[in-house]
Amino acid sequence: MKAVLKMGLVAALLAASAAANAQASANVGWASEYHFRGILQKVSSASGGLDYESGGFYVGTWAADVGDGLEVDGYFGYGADVGDFSFSVGYTGYFYTGDFDDTYQEINLGGAFSSLSLDVAIGRYDNFTGPTLDYTFAALTFEHEGFYGTFGTFSQDFDGDYLELGYGTTIAEIDFGIALILANEDLVGNDGDESLIFTIGKSFDL
Repeated sequence: MKAVLKMGLVAALLAASAAANAQASANVGWASEYHFRGILQKVSSASGGLDYESGGFYVGTWAADVGDGLEVDGYFGYGADVGDFSFSVGYTGYFYTGDFDDTYQEINLGGAFSSLSLDVAIGRYDNFTGPTLDYTFAALTFEHEGFYGTFGTFSQDFDGDYLELGYGTTIAEIDFGIALILANEDLVGNDGDESLIFTIGKSFDL
């Protein structure tokens, strides 16, 4: 599943805001460990994506190395600001070129006020030959001057929680991030998991 390299590994997919002019961009990145929503996908993973925004509407695609092929995401939606409040609504599909995982499809809802944001995903997992699974994911994030903390939790057919603490900054137009992820045993099995992650990325206007 997708991790967005805007402030390190913040798993907040929908951060679109209304734009006066159409804009296309590309991004490339690398993570020492690719985690998404507290779950390890691959150690040392490169990624890249394309985005297009116009008048608050956005569409894009993003791909990452997951070892057994690629994860390829597609997404679209709309985001806007209303005074100090911003909101977004959209769709994301997560697809795989190998057998690493099966397809996920989500409706994404997001809202933010000042330094606090809430993201909710309502999704369905194809689950290979097993029964289709439904899940809801919610993440609450607080961000201040590059530092952030995110608490994420799953419900319905998925279960588990995680806490992510990190910092992101830009130096010479290159984005750098560091994050500590603490996931409980319901999410990752065994006795839970602790991971320290480093990321680097760059975005380009097209």
